[in-house]
Amino acid sequence: METYTAMRHFADSWGLLGMTVFFIGVVLFTLRPGSKQHADAAARIPFEDDKP
Repeated sequence: METYTAMRHFADSWGLLGMTVFFIGVVLFTLRPGSKQHADAAARIPFEDDKP
């Protein structure tokens, strides 16, 4: 039971911190300058084959 308790404590503290940093990084990555053009281009991909 000692190993389980240690791993649980580690996941509760550093695991949460790691997931929070990862989430903030993803949000900042999607809000970076120039990302709107990439998002618009990706949004148009399904409609590219519809052109005659």
